[in-house]
Amino acid sequence: MTNHVYKQIELTGSSTQSIEDAVKCAIERASKTLRNLNWFEITETRGHIEDGKVAHWQVTLKVGVRLED
Repeated sequence: MTNHVYKQIELTGSSTQSIEDAVKCAIERASKTLRNLNWFEITETRGHIEDGKVAHWQVTLKVGVRLED
């Protein structure tokens, strides 16, 4: 097994549907321009309220990008 080195980047995804959808949107968008996305960690969760209801979710992630050899 070879050793791997990762670079951490921070992403913030948003969704009107759910926290999970905000995570999914952030990762899917990042994967269009970044290679070797390997893991993520949720570091912050926020929301926006309109008229007494949740209007959208924002989720900040640390994402591990495996560096190529």
